[in-house]
Amino acid sequence: MSTMNKVCSPYFDPEFDELPERIFGPTCRVCIDNESLEDCTLVKVNSINKQGILLEVVKVLTDMNLTISKSYISSDAGWFMFVFHVRDEHGNKLTDQRVINYIQQAIGTTREIPNSLTYVNNVIESEPASEHTAIEMSGADRPGLFSEISAALADLQVNIVEAHAWTHNERLACVAYITDQSTDSRIEDPHRLAKIENHLATVLGAANISRANHQEVKGADLHVGEATTTCAERRLHQLMLSVEDFEGPSAPTTSSSETPLGLDEDDDEGSKTIVSIESCNERGYSIVSIECKDRLRLMFDVVCTITDMQYLIFHGSTASHGGYAMQEYFIRHIDGCTVNSEGEKEHVVKCLEAAIERRVCEGVRLELCANNRLGLLSDITRVLRENGLAVVRADVETQGEKAVNAFYVKDLSGNDVDTEFTEPKKKEKFIESVKKEMGPIDLAVKKEITSSPSSPDHRPRFSVADMVKSHVDRLSNNFIPIKN
Repeated sequence: MSTMNKVCSPYFDPEFDELPERIFGPTCRVCIDNESLEDCTLVKVNSINKQGILLEVVKVLTDMNLTISKSYISSDAGWFMFVFHVRDEHGNKLTDQRVINYIQQAIGTTREIPNSLTYVNNVIESEPASEHTAIEMSGADRPGLFSEISAALADLQVNIVEAHAWTHNERLACVAYITDQSTDSRIEDPHRLAKIENHLATVLGAANISRANHQEVKGADLHVGEATTTCAERRLHQLMLSVEDFEGPSAPTTSSSETPLGLDEDDDEGSKTIVSIESCNERGYSIVSIECKDRLRLMFDVVCTITDMQYLIFHGSTASHGGYAMQEYFIRHIDGCTVNSEGEKEHVVKCLEAAIERRVCEGVRLELCANNRLGLLSDITRVLRENGLAVVRADVETQGEKAVNAFYVKDLSGNDVDTEFTEPKKKEKFIESVKKEMGPIDLAVKKEITSSPSSPDHRPRFSVADMVKSHVDRLSNNFIPIKN
């Protein structure tokens, strides 16, 4: 009897977690197909369905500067299948075996891939995050703010190893990695970290005060400390989302009930970003449809934002042609609910519009390369400001002894400055003035233009909704409906 009365814990086979891999093989299989299509390479991924796996796969491809011209996404009975049509940065198929090996290694180990693992050709090399101190800033923007931040860090005797900054709708988000100037290592002294944080808070606080009469910036924040494992671009999206950059005078809103193909002929179709949401009630999904200009990293930006808003993507398809892109995703909230209320639809639409637009910077791009030194970034941004230019986006990196900087600039009023550089004499005069101030430095001035469709007739016309609805009967045995 005493034996019968013993309280026993349930037994779990320690090999249970490995059961899917034993049944299906490796939990993530990658196939690179260069035979099926003449103009692009197919990257096929089959994986056990894990939250965030799509974002990780897309990140690997976009970090290699690959163009995704088409993609198909489908989940069925706990298994995810992706197909990507990709080309390299020159528009060619992937023929370098080192590139193919990297894709297979990186995607096959997305959950375990170390920060130091880098692509072998023209990809940013990242050192382990533990060697740096991270700074994350978000809040109100004003002309010259990035220059003031750079000057503040120079005054604090720190090296800027890497920095990325975005501005959108009068908000700024910045992620920077710094080291101590004397030891070239991460800063661990709590008193010094507090001093850095207080100094930067003063600079950012002035920006918030300067626009206090216009609108309060929610979520404005500053953090100085240990670097996270989240990639910088995703953190920039998250920081921008936290300060609600989707609310602003320059953010066009589109009713979720509008059809994305219902544009007037007189509209500048190539410049519009249109997001709509409809319901697929028979399967319990919400369908997000997006039409906009095509560009690099577009799919990453969209998938990243959907994921960070706590929605899961179950099916999807994307295509681009003639500089225009169309994307469709079948989503549910992480709690299993669809996007039902008009307020929620409007919020999702605004957030996706902002995610697409915040990276876009048409106009003048300045590329500068010089020997790295303390205060270099501060000096560069100061010279730009003295020439009437404000930085609206920045990517700063160190490669060995060199500092490689890319800036998108506008004038101090926020207007385009293309006219300042269209005339060769003005362009050369500007370059010479920067070199005179900065010393030996390589400077290139480029005009960035986001490609636009050559004709509205060239838009991709397809619908994942039609595709899935036509296969409802076949899939119904594998899908489990979610009750809201």
